Amino acid sequence: MESSSAATVSAGPSPGPTPADLLHRLRARGAADPVTHVERVPARPGVPAPWPSWAPPELRAAFARRGVGAPWQHQAQAATLAYEGEHVVVATGTASGKSLAYQLPALATLLADPRATVLYLAPTKALAADQLRAVAALELEGVRPACYDGDTPRAEREWIRRHSRFVLTNPDMLHHGVLPGHAQWSGFLRRLAYVVIDECHTYRGVFGSHVAHVLRRLRRQCARFGSTPVFVLASATSGDPSTAAGRLTGLPVTAVTEDASPRGGVTFALWEPPLLPPDSGPSTPVPPQSTGDHDDLQQVRRSALRETADLLADTVAEGVRTLAFVRSRKGAEVVAANARRALDDAVPGLGDRVAAYRGGYLREERRELERALLHGDLLGLASTNALELGVDLVGLDAVLICGYPGTRASLWQQAGRAGRSGQEALAVLVARDDPLDTYLVHHPEAIFGAPVEATVLDPANPYVLAPQLACAAFEAPLTPADLALFGDGAKEAVDQLVSAGALRQRPTGWHWRHRERPEVDLRGEGGAPVCVVESSTGRLLGTVDGGSSHFLLHSGAVYLHQGVSYVVDDLDLVDGCALVHAEEPDWSTHARDITDLSVVSVRSYVDAGPVGMFLGEVDVTSQVVSYQRRRIATGEVIDTRPLDLPARELRTVAVWFTLSPQSLTLAGVQPADVPGALHAAEHAAIGLLPLMATCDRWDIGGLSTAVHQDTEAPTVFVYDGHPGGAGFAERAYGTASAWLRATRDAIAECGCESGCPSCVQSPKCGNGNNPLSKPDAIRVLDVVLANLPE
Repeated sequence: MESSSAATVSAGPSPGPTPADLLHRLRARGAADPVTHVERVPARPGVPAPWPSWAPPELRAAFARRGVGAPWQHQAQAATLAYEGEHVVVATGTASGKSLAYQLPALATLLADPRATVLYLAPTKALAADQLRAVAALELEGVRPACYDGDTPRAEREWIRRHSRFVLTNPDMLHHGVLPGHAQWSGFLRRLAYVVIDECHTYRGVFGSHVAHVLRRLRRQCARFGSTPVFVLASATSGDPSTAAGRLTGLPVTAVTEDASPRGGVTFALWEPPLLPPDSGPSTPVPPQSTGDHDDLQQVRRSALRETADLLADTVAEGVRTLAFVRSRKGAEVVAANARRALDDAVPGLGDRVAAYRGGYLREERRELERALLHGDLLGLASTNALELGVDLVGLDAVLICGYPGTRASLWQQAGRAGRSGQEALAVLVARDDPLDTYLVHHPEAIFGAPVEATVLDPANPYVLAPQLACAAFEAPLTPADLALFGDGAKEAVDQLVSAGALRQRPTGWHWRHRERPEVDLRGEGGAPVCVVESSTGRLLGTVDGGSSHFLLHSGAVYLHQGVSYVVDDLDLVDGCALVHAEEPDWSTHARDITDLSVVSVRSYVDAGPVGMFLGEVDVTSQVVSYQRRRIATGEVIDTRPLDLPARELRTVAVWFTLSPQSLTLAGVQPADVPGALHAAEHAAIGLLPLMATCDRWDIGGLSTAVHQDTEAPTVFVYDGHPGGAGFAERAYGTASAWLRATRDAIAECGCESGCPSCVQSPKCGNGNNPLSKPDAIRVLDVVLANLPE
């Protein structure tokens, strides 16, 4: 009775050990037990509901042919709300059949009204393509579903605009293709009955803020053509989905959150790789201290990638169908390669049962991998989050999660990929050497006892709002009535665009003054991408977003592509091109930057005696000034080479706290140790912020100083790494006590003596993790927590 949100790859339960027996065997392979906690998620029966009376018989019959005998209760509830004209978000667990909740009212309307249309938006092309297959498989006459994205041949686009009644696309194509060409889409938009927004929890931060305004632009064009579509959103379980969906769409949205679908039981283990001694060889060494002396290396843990690869090999050897989630494309390839090697060493040819799966593969390659897993040719896949959304892999026995994926929503989404035929399943979170991962495996209540995060986005961000208003003005002159649609700050943003010469005010409204349409980057990736080109052949290897190019593509940088190393010969920022040559050096490169920060304004603050907590706007100036070359085998610093790259300026939102020098002295922090204490506290606070907000540590930055020129006190800043902010600093300010308490506990409970990547060292530190003082960081946070109100 279940309808999944994508194409279904199913298989019967494979013979093999129970999840409990499998976990016991995995734990027994090492000298020390790496499991810090085991949570039993019990099985749950489903609660079916009758088909709504308005569902036409041919639609019920089509679903029955696909194995759906009746909807689950939450599906029927959400579908009925939408059919009756209410905007609705269904926020239930993985494999709960959210797609039926929007397919049912949308398709029923298309069958009842031969002129009605439906627009479906997915965050990825793969998810839209899978949903297309699901709708097409129902074989409903007159629906004519079609994908309209960057891969759609131009010859097909005109047919889709004129004839398709169920168009599947993504926000990027809506922004770049549909809305600027609204005249060509007038017939479709005039008859638009439903807008479906799938996996809406993925629209967060700057990207989510941009998408919120793309949807407002869509609503504006629909109103101009006389339609008021119903919005139906599907989300993973999230905190306050009604508010998040309302912020995304600008509409009142009713949430359906009671999951009535059946679920198999899950054994969920938290796994911490063992510590290795400093002389254990090339297993991801800690960034060395400024002396570059190998003897100064701290203890490190075994790489989460190697641990996951071994676990994948072990589960495949047991005949257990397993999916391993890895955070990066390179990591997925590494895990698959290491698992294959281990299996071939044990039984030649067994490694062929494991493969990698990631974005960048051709669709035919992905379908072949899914087919191979379905038929048992493959037993293991190492995948990026390309499989977190989209293809529904039913019949898996185990899921390995290599590193906390950043949010509890993603964690449960990934864990839910196993046990989808009702059988018992095993999920294992393998911790990386990272403050947040370390904290979570020792505080299981932060995973299993905590609600899923609320999605953070800020449509009022002026750096998002102004460009989106420019796009709207290009599509049609803005009127005063339009400004209410775009929310707080719209009038101010329009006035700024007029002052800048981008808009001209006339009696009919504000008009776009230029012939070319505005160039707006929805993803907020810091400018146009930089192409990576092999010098000798002219072959395009790939692209790097502009915001990362200074760090990843500076002259002399080692760039990895599909397991091959290249060295950058030249970075041309004007033309957006980096020339590289193939080389396999025995060293890696690590860019170092300097950052300056000035306070622009204070939005809010808490005066807590010797401690102050602030939220406000800041200007951040950063410049990559040099890079280190380090021996891959030992982490030894070979040399530091200067770079001549331009400085970058960012106005954003920050949260910061100050302490009086006297309070630090009373706490036992000597003046000479204050920089190291604050620096360590800053690193750990950045690492733990994703526990409170839907962000990654790479979305945020920080700065600490013993005396800041604007605060005149010891200060730690944490700021959003996007122009205008992304909502993360506000979330940190609102949860400051809980955030800093978790930070303090993570440092104090780490087993190292003087600081390591599991607590106070950062993989992105521009100062080579120097100076750092772990014990003094705890003292700093004790002072803050003792004075800061809950």
